[in-house]
Amino acid sequence: QLQLVESGGGLVQPGGSLRLSCEASGFTLDQYVIGWFRQAPGREREEVSCIRVGEGRTEYADSVKGRFTVSRDLAKNMVYLQMNGLKPEDTAVYYCATEFFGIPRFPPGDCWPPSFSSWGQGTQVTVSS
Repeated sequence: QLQLVESGGGLVQPGGSLRLSCEASGFTLDQYVIGWFRQAPGREREEVSCIRVGEGRTEYADSVKGRFTVSRDLAKNMVYLQMNGLKPEDTAVYYCATEFFGIPRFPPGDCWPPSFSSWGQGTQVTVSS
């Protein structure tokens, strides 16, 4: 059974940094995509970043480009989201989700599949002074 567990959230001052972790179990990540999402109270869920784990190809939302970096450790079966220069508007619950490369309607090389089938429970990130 595919399972994802996020960790690393917390309270940080504006301009600070956090590193979120997404640990996968029940499968190996090399043929999967990991997407990072966030949802703030009263707002819709937002795409943040994605990584084709085996290839290392990444994409970022414009709102986080240059501040956030997604990476992977295949040996540990984990993906990380390094968040620098945090702003109050980054406050949200952050989720990682995964999907297999080979599902229908998911073109080779694309980072965002039509949908994600497995989700973590989320980790709270609060940016406040």
